[in-house]
Amino acid sequence: MTDPDQDALGRGGALRPALARYVRHLADRGLSDNTLLAYQRDLERYVAFLESIGRRAPDEIAGQDVEGFVDAVRSGSDGRRPLSESSAARLVAAVRGWHRFLARDGITVDDAAREVRTPSLPRRLPKAMTVEDVDRLLDAAGHGEGPVPARDRALLELLYSTGARISEVVGLDLVDVDRRARHAAVRLAVGSGKQRMTPLGTKALEALDGYLSDARPVLATGAPDADRVALFLNSRGARLSRQSAWAVLRAAAHRAGLPDADGISPHTLRHSFATHMLAGGADVRVVQELLGHASVSTTQLYATARDEALRAAYAAAHPHAR
Repeated sequence: MTDPDQDALGRGGALRPALARYVRHLADRGLSDNTLLAYQRDLERYVAFLESIGRRAPDEIAGQDVEGFVDAVRSGSDGRRPLSESSAARLVAAVRGWHRFLARDGITVDDAAREVRTPSLPRRLPKAMTVEDVDRLLDAAGHGEGPVPARDRALLELLYSTGARISEVVGLDLVDVDRRARHAAVRLAVGSGKQRMTPLGTKALEALDGYLSDARPVLATGAPDADRVALFLNSRGARLSRQSAWAVLRAAAHRAGLPDADGISPHTLRHSFATHMLAGGADVRVVQELLGHASVSTTQLYATARDEALRAAYAAAHPHAR
């Protein structure tokens, strides 16, 4: 039996019905409404461009048309606002996904976007805090009385001591922490059933000991059964969420009076961990393992950031550098 939708499209079917079919396909995959709207907005711009150059059906589109569209969105020559490299890359990815779908479903013979490459983006160097600013942040987190400041200090000390992702830290259970002297470490879940053990520094261990002995028992009063195993608890005894951990960090950054406090995130502490480790002489592959990076090239970005800082300091200070 033939598919009536397929017959209506056929090879030579109109562009907009083909786009509507793809959007339905994305909706069936469970994409969020916001993501669907973004795809549809990007692809409608593409369809409008195709119609402006006389293309009326998917099988009329050639690779040079896709390349022309990429040039148009970068320059704004299609009559709309030119896009940044990152926005253009996102839009090209949507176009390539649509063409793969058209070819796979037999609406077109070939994938017209197969040879079109997504614009490469310059890799941004990670932003790290100074050691002095990290110390100010950690001191500010622990300022005050009661169990919450003790928890906040332990949370941020652990983030900086391990370089862990915020999702890894709020997902920790009590059994994931080894507090034995000279063996202190945390077991971090890194997805797909994988784990890594990361050492705990002395200051993080001291902050955790204080939190676990004095503050957590107070927070755990009336905790839901499912959260009794969680390492970090909120004021109601439930597991601390990622959003709440972000708020803890942001509030501490403001209390410490740090520059660009609103721009400091849990990932800033991760960047700082890596940068400070490399500056202290750690091998890049050791830092790679501690961070849980699959590729050393990702970790190498931190070494690049360190090298650029050294070059800037040299250029500013050496009398023969200017």
